[in-house]
Amino acid sequence: MSTIFFRIYLIFFAFFTQLFFAQEYPGGLSDGALKVNGSSIPVKIFSTTEMGDLSTFPEKPTDKNVLVILNESNLEPAYYNYNTLTLAKYKSAHYQFFDKNFKLIEGQVTQDNINALKYAVKSAKPITGSDQVSLETPFKIWDPSKGLQLGPVTLHFYSLMFVFAFGFGYILMTRIFKIDNINQKYLEPLFTWTLIGTILGARLGHVIFYQPELFKEDFWSVFLPISTKNGLKFTGFSGLASHGATIALIFTTLYYSFRIIKKNPFWVYDRLGIVVALGGAFVRMGNFFNSEIVGKPADPNSPFALLFPQQSSEYGVTVPRYPSQLFEAFGYVCLFVLLWILYRKTNKKYQQGWLFGLFFIILWAIRFFVEFLKEPQGDEFIQFAGLNTGQVLSIPFMIAGVVIMFISKKFTITPEQNEKPE
Repeated sequence: MSTIFFRIYLIFFAFFTQLFFAQEYPGGLSDGALKVNGSSIPVKIFSTTEMGDLSTFPEKPTDKNVLVILNESNLEPAYYNYNTLTLAKYKSAHYQFFDKNFKLIEGQVTQDNINALKYAVKSAKPITGSDQVSLETPFKIWDPSKGLQLGPVTLHFYSLMFVFAFGFGYILMTRIFKIDNINQKYLEPLFTWTLIGTILGARLGHVIFYQPELFKEDFWSVFLPISTKNGLKFTGFSGLASHGATIALIFTTLYYSFRIIKKNPFWVYDRLGIVVALGGAFVRMGNFFNSEIVGKPADPNSPFALLFPQQSSEYGVTVPRYPSQLFEAFGYVCLFVLLWILYRKTNKKYQQGWLFGLFFIILWAIRFFVEFLKEPQGDEFIQFAGLNTGQVLSIPFMIAGVVIMFISKKFTITPEQNEKPE
């Protein structure tokens, strides 16, 4: 047993050592190697989602060999004229354009071929169309498509992860109600109020704590999945805060508990916490697909280092970073497994509030510690003693979890009482 704990200690030691010795990236450039016909050419790698930064980059002094990763946001059809002017600057600076398979794109950039552009490469020796080209980096590059194309509509992976979160949550809660012999008629209103509380609370929480300027600049985007800046555009709900979702869920569940199922709210919270832990993992996976809530810069040789070419400029320069979304998702999956085992294998579900208190403590502890690896999300609304907004907001929830576990003995029920509405 001591050997197992020693190995766990070594893993955590290695993890945090890499954090404290994170790599610096002057000019926002990282290192890679372009393989041309088997020969390795060192290159500096640059990427950004900001058209202004992309436009000025070829004017800056750089190494002889540079590779620029182009994003879909750099080549939006609505800004075709501006895009062609930017790409003309790269042509003048002796850059060559390639598609995602490093096939050379020669000739003029047109509306027909602009979306095929993926890389702009400047090398001391120009590359020909017959050359075999590939990119090698010590880190992985995470550059997925945004979603599944269903005819004229794109089903974004972020939205799909929310569908999975609520879909699996519904299936799981159905199973829980069967285990507790609760009438299934109480399931539908729980799903409805949970959906309302999660979406509305998460969105308002994000805007209040991270983007309060939206109330003035783009009011309707706060409540609807659209943006009215620079024309009407469907965006989906991007920018959701778990703290806001939690606060809203507490109130919607209180209504459900007292007015619908007529049980102690802690009875509902105990079971809802199991579902939310699993749902949180799906949401963080959605953030991973969206290249948002990225981590701090990582050593390029770290096994955790990932380059997110599609990350927003609000997180800083586009360089290899920690996949903090995956760390958090993994923690939530572990929490879900723990809560499910305690629910199924122990009598703690009869001590109303105990599972919920434990859920609060561990969930927000995961959030608190992963925040050390994250870049700030927009403007930090609250900062205290070196802690960011997410960490400061997590502390009261962890304290609340301790208090709830402590008082849960007062609400212990029998198996017979568990199966009946109060």
